[in-house]
Amino acid sequence: MTSINNFSNLFLDVWTNGIFGVNVSEIFIGLFIFLIFYVLRSFFARFIINRLHKIIKKTKSSVDDLVIEVIEGPLKFLPVVIGFFIATSYIDFGDDLVFFIEKFNRTLITIFIFWLLHQLISPFSLIIKKFEEKLSTALIDWTLKGLKVIIIILGIVAVLELWGIQVGPIIAGLGLFGVAVALGAQDLFKNLISGIMILMERRFTIGDVIHVSGEAEGTVEQIGFRSTLIRQFDSNLVMIPNFKFAEQTVTNFSRRKSRRIRWIIGLEYKTSIEQLKNIRNQIKDYIDTNEDYENSGDSFYRSSFVRIDSFSDSSIDMLVQCFTKTSDWEKYINIKEKLAIKIKEIVENENTGFAFPSQSIYVESMPLKNEDYTNNIKKI
Repeated sequence: MTSINNFSNLFLDVWTNGIFGVNVSEIFIGLFIFLIFYVLRSFFARFIINRLHKIIKKTKSSVDDLVIEVIEGPLKFLPVVIGFFIATSYIDFGDDLVFFIEKFNRTLITIFIFWLLHQLISPFSLIIKKFEEKLSTALIDWTLKGLKVIIIILGIVAVLELWGIQVGPIIAGLGLFGVAVALGAQDLFKNLISGIMILMERRFTIGDVIHVSGEAEGTVEQIGFRSTLIRQFDSNLVMIPNFKFAEQTVTNFSRRKSRRIRWIIGLEYKTSIEQLKNIRNQIKDYIDTNEDYENSGDSFYRSSFVRIDSFSDSSIDMLVQCFTKTSDWEKYINIKEKLAIKIKEIVENENTGFAFPSQSIYVESMPLKNEDYTNNIKKI
């Protein structure tokens, strides 16, 4: 009987004093409060979001729609912060734990604030992208990524400062470490600087078709901090270090205003002068009156030429050179096809043809002598 009483007294003492001097019943009630907020966090977020959706339906801007979409995560975290604060406020902690709990509550609130700021970068990007005409798409992407990294770093610094960890000495130590790393990472910084110059000078942007001398030719898919990804026409993906663009010649095909068609047409030598002139004039007239070609003539790449060029071994060569108004590859080859068919039609209508390499062999007949003729008769 004495043992049972001793156990009862010990149990009541533990229940009263609990863990670290906290009553166990208060701990259970605090946990219950926190669990309620944790379970209802999704319901709370949905309730707030639905309310906000009703408000923004009246607006035509797409920015507020994106704001509602990205803040769902922080809104689910907010009830956890509130629930932990209310639960810890109900529990009567000892003097040793009050400081720790207060710091932890401040940490949760700080995380919520910086998480919300991090998510709001995405709606902010819609505002920045209005300046895409002046700034390249890749530069805007770099700016947005840089802002997100800065917010994450500031959030980590704020949390460390709350716990009394001095960031200054850490940064100084990292600075000395960074100097040592920089000596062995010169290529990394060289690529980074080259990448910044590419974006600032706008040599090319994402989606441009470029040719890098000695490296690759294709469509730019990504401009990164260290390298640029180019999708070649055979679908292979080539990664080129950014410093290569400072050392190699880069041809940007997407920046050209038009595409050139330059053909040498070989006509048969039996073609008369009148036929040559008619063919030349009809081709020139077709190009000059067609809206698919540049015909202003104010510069070389806007002028068209159809002229007798030279006399080859097997043909009379006619030069046809013109520039299409479009630089799109599919439209360009369609225009080339139409021109080829038209030239074929013009040549056939003039009752002449295209020349092809040929050789004529002349065999001279030699008369036989009388003796050779007699000998050949005998053999027969």
